[in-house]
Amino acid sequence: MDLQTALPVIWFGVIGFGVLMYVLLDGFVLGLGVLAPFAEDGEQLDHMMTTAAPIWDGNETWLVLGGAGLLAAFPRAYAIVLSALYLPVLLMLIALVFRGVAFEFRFKAQRGKRFWGAAFAVGSLLAAFSQGVILGALVEGMPLQEGKYAGGALDWFSPFSMLTGAAVVAGYALLGSGWLILKTEGRLQQLARKATRPLVLVVAACMGVVSAWLPFLDSQIMARWFEDGNFWWLSPVPVLALINAIWLWRAAMREGRDARPFLLTLSFFGLGFLGLVLGMWPNIVPPSLSIWEAASPPSSQGFVLAGLVVLLPLILGYTAWSYRVFRGKVAVDAGYH
Repeated sequence: MDLQTALPVIWFGVIGFGVLMYVLLDGFVLGLGVLAPFAEDGEQLDHMMTTAAPIWDGNETWLVLGGAGLLAAFPRAYAIVLSALYLPVLLMLIALVFRGVAFEFRFKAQRGKRFWGAAFAVGSLLAAFSQGVILGALVEGMPLQEGKYAGGALDWFSPFSMLTGAAVVAGYALLGSGWLILKTEGRLQQLARKATRPLVLVVAACMGVVSAWLPFLDSQIMARWFEDGNFWWLSPVPVLALINAIWLWRAAMREGRDARPFLLTLSFFGLGFLGLVLGMWPNIVPPSLSIWEAASPPSSQGFVLAGLVVLLPLILGYTAWSYRVFRGKVAVDAGYH
């Protein structure tokens, strides 16, 4: 395999890894924002936000890695995706900034804490929904003509993308409830446990509806599961996802194993992401733009990859260190400064 063939595959894996890490690590913080309106009082919301305060800042690094990698390695795909989805992408970025400002200001404000708490919830909800819409529009496929986006500014708006937007919101809320079970005790942990089971049902139902919808889309993602006998070696993915959902349902109310719901939710997301990638392969923009057609010259990919070899261990090291330092339960009166 020569470099022209291998480098796009490597970069496809790098970008996929970056996106998955962002979803897993920042997803539960967005989930805390989605769950914020259900806090019983300001003190409980303080506790919810404090559980993520020392570690949330670095999570967007993975989103930057995915976006920068797409621009450097697949500029053609980057141009198509931004042309088609600039409105939901812009909404996501504004919401993430709004969420970040609200997160910091709420801890500092002497007055207006309710406003900043509401702003944190709204920013998180909009960011999560926008990411789901972007995912849904990408899965639906984008009309291309001579390698350029041939659709309209609002083609991303569809029943399917609205469904995936709602599904991602519910999924992030599930991550958030699992995180609260892991990091809190007492009343707040019990509320998180009670929220987890309904969220498991909602997320599983959304995944089922989305899977049933896929054969009717023009992107042909589901078709790849059944061509050339692929289903037999891909079938363990949905089977494992179903088993994972059952385990998560049972673990939600089981006392004494607080890490299990969060870890099972992470694996649930990982399996769903794996199924999506396997369905898209080898296209980076469904239904027809492959990673080799969208790739930049091998010299450009190799140059950026050399920098990534230095940068990626630093990002992984920082992430591992921050989560290693921040272990155990978070006390109710733990402040954030």
